[in-house]
Amino acid sequence: MTGCIGGGANRERQNEQLREEGLILDENRETIFDLFSGGDDPNTSVEVNRYLWTAALEILDFMPIEAADPFTGIIAYGYGTPPGGGTAYRATVYITDPALEARSLRVALQTRGGPVSRDTARQIEDAILTRARQIRIRDGGL
Repeated sequence: MTGCIGGGANRERQNEQLREEGLILDENRETIFDLFSGGDDPNTSVEVNRYLWTAALEILDFMPIEAADPFTGIIAYGYGTPPGGGTAYRATVYITDPALEARSLRVALQTRGGPVSRDTARQIEDAILTRARQIRIRDGGL
């Protein structure tokens, strides 16, 4: 009850202490997701489609991420075996444009034995595009 006595100044002091301890998030803090907010400065904003980015992370979640750069739109994955599969794959996803279109996405896929057929890579691209559209619909971004 002592926290209720003393009015707003005491509450602000308590909130500041909780922020310092990491128990309350600072509303002014910046995160990596702020880059996707579409700021005006191209040096501090990401020019890739966030739906394609998220969909690629979801579809290829069985592979470990080796590198990801939202400024260039490149996600590099290490070898991983899909659920129910016996072959390990690695991939590089390149998102080239902020538009949610097939031309904005390129996937390079290979096994330990070498590159896979273009049809297999295209199936992964189609799965990412389909998932990106589902996420956009879910978010109400029609």
